[in-house]
Amino acid sequence: MGQSSSLPSSLPTLALHCLRVADSSPAEGLLEPYFDYLIGISTEKGDSDLSSLAAGEHGGLGGLGGSGGLAGLGKVVEENEGKRIGMRVYNAKSQRIRDVHLTPSRAWAEALLLANGESIPSATTTNSSSSAFSSASSPRPKPSLLGLSLRVCNPANALESVYHVLDVLEGSPAEVSLVPWGDYVLAWSGGPLHSENDFYNLIEAHVDKPLRLFVYNSDLDNLREVILYPTRQWGGEGLIGCGIGYGLLHRIPRPSTPPPGPTADGYFSSETSTNNRQPETVTS
Repeated sequence: MGQSSSLPSSLPTLALHCLRVADSSPAEGLLEPYFDYLIGISTEKGDSDLSSLAAGEHGGLGGLGGSGGLAGLGKVVEENEGKRIGMRVYNAKSQRIRDVHLTPSRAWAEALLLANGESIPSATTTNSSSSAFSSASSPRPKPSLLGLSLRVCNPANALESVYHVLDVLEGSPAEVSLVPWGDYVLAWSGGPLHSENDFYNLIEAHVDKPLRLFVYNSDLDNLREVILYPTRQWGGEGLIGCGIGYGLLHRIPRPSTPPPGPTADGYFSSETSTNNRQPETVTS
C-alpha cells in the first residue's frame, strides 16, 4: 500500500528539500514542492554535490547542516546569476533522480515588485544566501534568484511524516476540503510536520480557526492547498470528522506511471540508503 523502501544507490544523506516554488520564478514548473530534493549543482566550473559542499570542498563553502552551508550554496547561485546552471534533483514520490536546468535571475521578482508599485531593494539589504533563495527573515529582502524555499534534511526519510485521510464523516469540516482514501496531508502553512502527534496538536491549536494545509491526492497525482476549520460545533465526533492513518502502511504510493526520463542512472536500485536522521535547518 505504501512506498517501496528501494532508493537510488547514489542518494546522499544530505539534501535541500524544496518546500515552496514561487510563481513566475526560474524554478516554476521545474521543481515539485515537498517531493523534490536538490542533491547537486552543475556550473561552468564543474559539478558539486551537497556532500562535497558540506565537506568544505570547492572553495570551502562550509557545512550544510547549518546556515553556513546554505550561504555557501547561495554563493554558488549568486556567482552564476544570468548563467544557465544544472540541478540534480531526487523526487521522493517516483524515487527517481533527474537533471533540471535553469538560469538564476531576479527579473521575475523585480517585475512583480514594479507591478505592485514597490521599489527594488538595493544589493546591500541582504546576504547571498537569502537572495539566492526566497526569504522571509527581512522585511525588504533582495529579490530571489531562484524563487525557492528550502530546508536541509536527509532525503532517505522523505515522506515518512504524511497523514493519510481515511473515512470522512458526512457534514464534518473534513468533508468540505478532504477526499477520503486518496488524500495525504504533507504540511501546513508553517512547514512540514515531523511526528504523528504533530498533526493532532496542530488541529487542537486551530480550533475555530482556519488551518491551511498542503494536500497531495494520489488518484489525481496533484498537490493542492486547502483550508480546514476544526471545530467542536459541527455536531459529530472529533474536531475535523475524519480518520487519519500514519506510518508504514499509509505512505504515499508510487505513481503507477513513472514520469518520462532515462532509467540507466541507478534508478530503483535495490540498495537502501541509511535512515539515520540528520539535523534539520528550516530556511525561509
